[in-house]
Amino acid sequence: MKKVLVVCGNGLGSSMIVEMNVKAALKELGKEADVSHTDLTTAKTEQADLFLGSEDIVGSLEDGSKNVVKLKNLMDKNELREALEQNL
Repeated sequence: MKKVLVVCGNGLGSSMIVEMNVKAALKELGKEADVSHTDLTTAKTEQADLFLGSEDIVGSLEDGSKNVVKLKNLMDKNELREALEQNL
């Protein structure tokens, strides 16, 4: 099963909301994935098939091996759905 990691600065508020939105979008798309959220520091050591977060946060995760998607608007469900469709 694919793993999606939602990342924010502290791993609390926004990433938890986006995690819930990711789960809802995956259900709508008929796809399954293990979805969780974390802070930026922890994310650097985690393994996942897809890292999601705001442009200013997840850009620092890019190392050439991680599949990182920078979201312009964390609360835009259409942008989120498109990111999931294109990357899972």
